[in-house]
Amino acid sequence: MSAHVAIDLDRSSPVPLYFQVAEQIAEAIRRGDLAPGSRLDNEIMLADRLGLSRPTIRQAIQYLVDKGLLVRKRGVGTQVVHGQVKRSVELTSLYDDLRRAGQEPATRVLTLEPRPVPGEIAALLGVEAGAEGLYLERVRFASGEPLAVLHNWLPLGLAPLKAAELEKRGLYELLRGAGVRMRVANQRIGARAASPSEAKLLGERRGAPLLTMVRTTYDDQGRAVEYGSHVYRASHYSLEVTLIER
Repeated sequence: MSAHVAIDLDRSSPVPLYFQVAEQIAEAIRRGDLAPGSRLDNEIMLADRLGLSRPTIRQAIQYLVDKGLLVRKRGVGTQVVHGQVKRSVELTSLYDDLRRAGQEPATRVLTLEPRPVPGEIAALLGVEAGAEGLYLERVRFASGEPLAVLHNWLPLGLAPLKAAELEKRGLYELLRGAGVRMRVANQRIGARAASPSEAKLLGERRGAPLLTMVRTTYDDQGRAVEYGSHVYRASHYSLEVTLIER
């Protein structure tokens, strides 16, 4: 059964009609009016109902497909993938945040092995350049869709991490279970284009926009316990910050 979306067009506005349609569908997804898996009316029905041409509707749908909000499936039609994941900037793990939001997190561990720590990262972790650290690379999924590629460095011997556990639980949860008490972190947020390997892992086109987050986390003794460098699909993910006047 197709979902019906109320769309109110302003034909006197300089905003293109396709963009008005796309933004109102996107807002319905963000509000939860269109749940994941909901199927939209086909292009002919939408065009007739809104009094628009099929190319205009097709352009609106393609815009939302490119943003990762809709997917076209042969024999099924156009469906909602899921709303964008919004995450507060706090000292929490992505896994925990997704689980609280009901996004069904899943993880694929690509690498978990001791490696020589690069110089800049070694300085942040407080170890000698070239000394071995534990290197971890994962792909994080939300509701079955790839969301982020996560790279982490940890001091050797900090916690007995295993790939099977990391695929079922978050890194921070496992560290806390090993007695690591994380207290504060330095974090930098940015953006860049996806590399070919990142685009392949995330199901994005080459050069698609990605959000980046680099974080060094310290325990209650002031010791660095984790360095993370992560990339997120900008079409599926955003960070929220609360600002307070002082």
